[in-house]
Formats: sequence, C-alpha cells, structure tokens
Amino acid sequence: MKSKINYLLFTIFLIAGCTLIGPDYKRPETDIPQTFRNQINQENNLTDLNMWWKHYQDPVLNDLMDKALLKNLDINAAIAKLEEADAYLREVGAALIPTIDLTSQGNRTKATEFGVIPSSLARPYRKNFNIQLGTSFEIDFWGRLRRAKESAKAEYVSSQYSKDTVILSLQSVLTSNYLLLRSLDSQILILKNNVKYREENLSLTKKRFESGLVSTLDYYQAETFLNNIKAQLSDVNRQREIIFNQLVLLSGDMYLSIPENTLDGVIVPPIPPANLPSKLLEARPDIKEAEQMMIAANANIGVAKAALFPNISLTANFGRESMELKNINKPGANIWGLGLGLTLPIFDAGKARARIAQANAKQKQALNYYESSIQNAFKEVNDALAAFNEYTVQENDLKLSQEAAKKAMDISSNRYKAGYSSYLEYLDAQRVFNDASIAYIQKRQLRLIASVELFKSLGGGWSIN
Repeated sequence: MKSKINYLLFTIFLIAGCTLIGPDYKRPETDIPQTFRNQINQENNLTDLNMWWKHYQDPVLNDLMDKALLKNLDINAAIAKLEEADAYLREVGAALIPTIDLTSQGNRTKATEFGVIPSSLARPYRKNFNIQLGTSFEIDFWGRLRRAKESAKAEYVSSQYSKDTVILSLQSVLTSNYLLLRSLDSQILILKNNVKYREENLSLTKKRFESGLVSTLDYYQAETFLNNIKAQLSDVNRQREIIFNQLVLLSGDMYLSIPENTLDGVIVPPIPPANLPSKLLEARPDIKEAEQMMIAANANIGVAKAALFPNISLTANFGRESMELKNINKPGANIWGLGLGLTLPIFDAGKARARIAQANAKQKQALNYYESSIQNAFKEVNDALAAFNEYTVQENDLKLSQEAAKKAMDISSNRYKAGYSSYLEYLDAQRVFNDASIAYIQKRQLRLIASVELFKSLGGGWSIN
C-alpha cells in the first residue's frame, strides 16, 4: 500500500513538472531596414564605452556625472522600484516551495449537560493542549505557479532596464546641459571681448568728437552699439545661470560650482563610425524593457488559462495533543494527518475566460508597444544622424563666414581710419563679425547636442558586442 502511495505521488509530481499551460515566448520578427539613413562617411577609431560621455574629454563633465549617478533622486527612485520587483519575484518563487507552520494552543472549556453530548456533572470543565507542525503545498499541475514566476522574473528584469533608461536619460540631459553651458561660456567670452573693444572704440570716438574730427552721429552710434552688446551679454549670462541651476538639480550637488571658461576652447563632438547597423537598437534599455513586459504578458496568459483546470493541493500535519500539559510528550499523544485536495471550477459566469481574454489583450498591447518602441528608436537614430550631418555642414560654412567677417572688419577699420569709409560702415562690419562668431558657436552647440542625441538613441554607444 505504501509503495502504491509513493508511486502515485511520484507520478503527480512528474506530471506537474512537465505540464505547462499557455504559449511559450518567442521574440516577434520586426521589419526595419538593416542600416540607418544619413550615415556618417568618415571612418574613426572610436569604440563603445559604458561611460560614453567621456568621449567629450572634459574632466568637469566627468565629475558632474559621477555626482549625478550617486545623488540624483530619479535614479534612487528607480533603484527602489527595482528592489520592489526583486522582492516580488522572491515572493512568487516561494509559492513553488511547501510552507511549514508551527501552531499550538491550550484551552479550557465548560460543557453543557443539556447538549447533544452532555457533560459529566463531576467534570463539566475540560482542558486541551495541542502543538503541531503543518504544511500545505499546491501541486503546480498545470504550470500556473511557474508561469507566475516567469512573469514576475520578466517584470524584475524589466525594472532593471527601466532603471537603465532613467540613467541613460539623466546622462544625456546632464551632458546636453553641460555642453550648452560651455557654449554659453564661449559666447560670453566673445561678447566680453567685444564689449571691451567697443568701450575702447567709444573712448576713442569721444576724443575725436571733442577734437572736432567726427560728428555727434558717430559718437551716439558707437554708444548705441556698445549698449546693445552689453544687453546681449546680460541675456547670455541669464541663460547660463538657468542652465547652471539645472545642473545643480541634475547632479544633486546643492553647492556645485562651475567657473566660466577663460579661454575660447569649444568642445569638439565625437564622430560616430560609418555604416552603423540597425541591430544596435537592441542595446537600448527601453526596447529591452518593452520586450520583458511582453514576456510577462505572455506568461500571464498561462496563469489565466490554468484557472480553467483543477487546483490540486497536498496537506500534512504532525504533532501532539493531550488533555493535560504534562502528558504532551508521551507517545500516546501523537497526532498526524495527510490530505489531498482538489478544487474544480464548475460555473463562474465566464469570469475565468474573461480573465484569459484580458491577458490576451494585454499581450497584444505589449507586442504593439514593443514594435512601436523599435520603430520610434529607428526614427530617433535617423533624426540624430541627419541633424549631426547637417549641423556639421552648417558649422563649417559659418566658420568660413566668421573668418570672412573678421577680414571684412579689419579692412573696414583700416578704411575708416584712413577716411575712406563712414563710421556707420565700420560699426556694421563689427556687428556682422559679432553675429557670425555667435552663430558659429551656437551651431557647434547644436552639433554637440545632436551627438548626445545619437548616443542616447543608440542606447549609449555604437558597439554591437
């Protein structure tokens, strides 16, 4: 008899280990081109780095990033969410292991002499003491618990990628803001030099006016031009202060200090390799997160379908019971029990099938979100490549424009001093050179931001390893 019971239990566990209701996950095929448009045609030796911002070779940026990764509140919140998912995974996984409980009780009751089982008048009060170990275990006959664990594991991995998405977003925003700050520093430096130059120019014009060499028109035009440049400098200083406050927030360092650049050293953006494959999109954490959510939704279909089948559970207990506490350890006080339970749904007004329909609908939503994430990522990379290429062309043109404006200003200065051209013509040449210099710096800034967007859209780099 005992061997038959053991064989039955072995058969149940064997079947439970093999049966798995619901569809197994298979990554869907996505129809996107193998390569991106607007590819870079220049070869280089850059390789992927986990710390991609170091391509910009700026120690201040590196220090800011270290602070942000340690102190930023959004990252800390994402880590807390990951810890929550890990705890949930352990909770679901524990359902596959039998639980053991220790229970004990002692009571004293008074029985009635007029009940179904009348008490003895000599002993109306009764005592009972009980201590026992009990266990219950659901046999995962249809794979409900295993599918639930599969779903919980996918949600946990998804939380990891969600944290990576938050980190990548923070890194790109911080890098963009820092590069913008340095661009503003370069503009401030240009404007300060122009203010100094025009102050000297105004002083010289004033002396020439007092000597009767120039008219009041020349003097007031020089003063107007100086005040306009000062106002422009004040506005750029305002922009720098706003960006600096943003960096304080992103880095989590309320005592942050970033001095202005004293030299016109504009950061040069890194150039990506030629012929980037679209397979690089697989490195993006948001796409990985979307796939894990699809895996979780797929597993939940099996959880819902398992509710249509019987629920089988085993129970067992062993302990001691006695009317007197002093007899609780005697052999005759032993108690034990074994049980096999089965719950079969007969009628639930379609609730279980409705839950299956919900699970299927959520799986379709997750699939569409996954495919949409890939298509959107492909668009973002193409946009970043197009912006990088076009801003490079525009920057080169504006550099030539700045050089030409500088030559024109020098010629105009010499002509004015020699008396061949008016002061207004000379001031206009100064204005053109100032505008060309600012435009060149701003275009470099846009190319830098485009390079950051390219890093972000590729998931942090361009290595497929």
